[in-house]
Amino acid sequence: MSLIIICGATATGKSDLAVALAQQIKAEVINADSMQLYKGMDIGTAKLSLVERSGVAHHLIDVLDIKEEANVSWYQRLAREKIDELIGAGKKVVVVGGTGLYIKSILDDLNFPDTDPVIRQQITDEAEKVGNDVMHQKLAKLDPAAALAIPKENIRRIIRALEVIELTGKPFTANLPRQESSKYPSAKQFG
Repeated sequence: MSLIIICGATATGKSDLAVALAQQIKAEVINADSMQLYKGMDIGTAKLSLVERSGVAHHLIDVLDIKEEANVSWYQRLAREKIDELIGAGKKVVVVGGTGLYIKSILDDLNFPDTDPVIRQQITDEAEKVGNDVMHQKLAKLDPAAALAIPKENIRRIIRALEVIELTGKPFTANLPRQESSKYPSAKQFG
C-alpha cells in the first residue's frame, strides 16, 4: 500500500491523523486542500505549523502567493508528479485534504478542456444580464445531466460548463471522470 488518501471537512482531525499515520509507516504527506496551497492562508485553513508536522515532510503547502491562481489541472500535474517521484523512490505517500476535486484529479482520469477568456467573458456578460435562472435553463437544454449536478446558485460552475460545451462541442458531462480509469487503483481511501 504505497498511496493512502485521507479526506473530509476542515477541522475534523485529518491532518493529525495523516501525520500520525505517516510517522507509523514512514510516509510523506501531499496536501489536497486548495487554500493550504497559498502562503499566508494559515487562519481558517487548519494548516499545520512546522512543529505540528512533527518532522514529516509535507508537499504542496505554501507553494503559491495569494495573488496567484490555482486550478485543478495545474494541481493534478503537480500532485501526480510528486506522488510518482516519491513512490518511485520507494516511499509511501499520504494525501490529505478536503478539496474533493483535487483528490479526484489525483485518482481519476479527468479531462480538463482549455479555457478561452473571450468565450468565458461573453458567457459571464450574458449571465450578468439575464441571471442565474436563465443561464441554468440554457445549460439544461445543452446538457441536462450537468444541469442536474450543478445548482442554479453556482453561476461560476454554470459558466464553466457552458464554456466547455462551447469549446468542445460536447456536453460538459462528457469530460467527467469514469470510475474505471483510476491512475492509482491500489490507493486506499478514508473519509
